[in-house]
Amino acid sequence: MKSRSQASVLTSRVAWGFTLMFSFVVAALVAGLLPVGVPAQAKPAADADIVARVNNDVITLSDYQKAEQQLRDELAHDCEGCPQEQIAAQFKTQQKDLLRGMIDQSLMVQRAKDMGISVEPDLAKRLDEVRQQNGLATLDELKKGVEATGLTWEDYKTTIRNGLLQKEVVRREVGSHVDISSDEEKQYYEAHPQEFTLPERVTLSEISLSTEGKSPEELAVVRAKVEGLRTSVLNGDDFNRVAQLYSQGSTAKDGGGLGTFKRGELSPQIEAIVFQMSKGQISDVIQTRTGFEFLKVEDHFQSGLQPMDKVEPDIRNTIHAQKVQPLLRDYLAELREQSNIMVKPGYNDSALLSGANVPLADKSRL
Repeated sequence: MKSRSQASVLTSRVAWGFTLMFSFVVAALVAGLLPVGVPAQAKPAADADIVARVNNDVITLSDYQKAEQQLRDELAHDCEGCPQEQIAAQFKTQQKDLLRGMIDQSLMVQRAKDMGISVEPDLAKRLDEVRQQNGLATLDELKKGVEATGLTWEDYKTTIRNGLLQKEVVRREVGSHVDISSDEEKQYYEAHPQEFTLPERVTLSEISLSTEGKSPEELAVVRAKVEGLRTSVLNGDDFNRVAQLYSQGSTAKDGGGLGTFKRGELSPQIEAIVFQMSKGQISDVIQTRTGFEFLKVEDHFQSGLQPMDKVEPDIRNTIHAQKVQPLLRDYLAELREQSNIMVKPGYNDSALLSGANVPLADKSRL
C-alpha cells in the first residue's frame, strides 16, 4: 500500500542492511552496539580467507569486505551531498567497530539456535510486508528485484532471518529484565515535548481478498464476498476477528493491523480516503491492483503535541532502548566469555582491550 518505488527498497543499502529496518525494534535496542554486517556463515573457507572464527562459524574476507561496502553505502545515503572527506572520516571511525559487530551478530544468532528459536513464520510475514510496501504483486517480483542488486535471494533472507533471531534473543534474555515506571514515562514526556510534536497520522487495519489470476466473472464474486464481510462488521461483528478468519492478506493473523502512517506514506488512492475518516470508521470496499479490501481507522492522530496516552508506547520503547543498551553489552560480554573467538592478525575486535585479540591459530591447527 505504501507508495515507495521498487528501486528505493531494493538498493544495496536495504538489501545488506535490512535488519536496520525493524521499526523492529532491533535497531532501537542495539543502536550503537551491534553494527549490522554480513552474518557469519558456517561454510568451508580457505585459511587465508578467514578473518575470524566464532565458535564453529567463520567470518570470511568476502563477508568483511561486503560489510565494509554496506557501511560506505549507508554513510553516503545518510549524508547525501556531504564532502567526501567527511564521509571518509565517518567511515574510518565506524569501521573500527565493524568486526566487533559481525562477531556479536554471529554470537547472537548462535545463541538463538541453541535456544531453539525459530522465526520462519515471521520471516515469511516480513517478506510479504516488503512486497506490499513496494507495490509488487508476488514474492517472485521481490526476488527478481533483490537479485538485480547483485545479492542472492538466500543471502537476503538470511540477513532478515538473522535480524529476527537477534531481536528475539534480546527480547528474551535482556529486555525481559527491564522495568519502567509510570513516573519515568511522565518525566521523559515532559522533558522531550519536541519528540511528540508529530504530523497527522492514521492507524489502520484491513480485511482483503486477493484477485490475482481471477477472471472478470470471478472478480465480481470476490467483490461480493468482501462486501458481505464489510456488512457483517458494520452489523457488529468484531473487525479483528473477521480479519483473522477471512482476510487473505499477510496481516490476517494479527487481526488485520497495518500500522500507523503519516501523509505521503500511503498510496494516493488510500490516503485520500483514510485521512478524511475518524477513529472507528470503516471505509467502502476499495479495489487495488491485487484485490478488494476495506479499511478501519483504528486511530486518527491530529498534528501537534500528542497527548501522553497516545504516545506512551513510543515513550516506553525509547526508555526501554536506553536501559537495554548497557545490559546488552554486558550480555554480549558473557557470551564472549563462553565462546571461542579467534581473530586474524591485522584485524581488530574492538570489544577487546587493545592488543587483546586472540590471533587465528596457525594452519596446522585449523
